[in-house]
Amino acid sequence: MENMNRRVAAVTGATGAIGCAIAESIARLPDWEVVLIVRDRPRGESTAQKISRTTGSSAIRVEIADLGVASDITSLRQTWRGPLHALVNNAAVTPPEREQTAEDVEAQWGVNFLGYWRMAKAFHSVLSESAPSRLVNVASYWAGGLDLDDPEFKRRRYDNDSAYRQSKQADRMLSVLLADSWNEDGISVNACHPGDVRSRLSRNLGFGGSQTPAQGADTPSWLATAEDAVNIHGMWVSSRSAGVEPFAAGNLERLESLLESYG
Repeated sequence: MENMNRRVAAVTGATGAIGCAIAESIARLPDWEVVLIVRDRPRGESTAQKISRTTGSSAIRVEIADLGVASDITSLRQTWRGPLHALVNNAAVTPPEREQTAEDVEAQWGVNFLGYWRMAKAFHSVLSESAPSRLVNVASYWAGGLDLDDPEFKRRRYDNDSAYRQSKQADRMLSVLLADSWNEDGISVNACHPGDVRSRLSRNLGFGGSQTPAQGADTPSWLATAEDAVNIHGMWVSSRSAGVEPFAAGNLERLESLLESYG
């Protein structure tokens, strides 16, 4: 009966500094199961063991998917069993040089943005069936400069900072689109800034970071699980404060049209 009443949260990019801290924060809560969605099983299992030791929770499992590969997300959805009450889209990469996914998509666009969209699309029905449920897109205040004519830097010179900023702008715009279209499905959709965390990601961008992973995890995990966040929907959230600044602007219709081209 205890397992039947347990709520389930999935965290992508769960072996990274912020993702691990988000998963650990949720694992500390009673009656929550945490699913770590990772690319590398050994790293995922090691992270799960670490979180279990730290929190005392045994309700942690690992699922494998490369967020830059659409077929991996499809397979994850096909093998998923049970409910999903919170999906935290957190996976991100910031390679110094231009890299491509296995689908030949520029890596930051493919993982940081298309991965968010594909996970949301794939798990919409599960989140709806599990409602009330929540989708949290971990974005950033460091967002902007989206070029919808060249999002993969095929014509422009690649710059990892520019690629990161535009992927985070697109994540924030995606959150607006999903919040509007999912409004009647019992799924709250929000985007958030996790703070300036010291991590491999921030180092690749040339930032040292002033906050710990646990501090960065506070807002995403709160949005995903807290009772006092249940009515927050379609908002940009930083430090647990909703609507502290507008979403990054952009042409939502053109973004939707571009997404259709990726299938």
